[in-house]
Amino acid sequence: MTKLRLSAIPDDKPVKLTVELPAAVHRDLVAYAEILARTSGEATPSDPTKLVAPMLQRFMATDKGFRKARGQRA
Repeated sequence: MTKLRLSAIPDDKPVKLTVELPAAVHRDLVAYAEILARTSGEATPSDPTKLVAPMLQRFMATDKGFRKARGQRA
């Protein structure tokens, strides 16, 4: 079974943010949503835009330089 870095996406009050992504990134998001749906047993993939926030959150949580700089800022 494929091990993905994301798991179930929590339902949280969103903040609207508009971004432009390269087409290749969008295709990868769609593919990721399809794989995530398959591995979690969902009938249909979730909206790929819902993956962006958890991916960014995971990225920032695992970025040691960001965590260090953020801790020094306070």
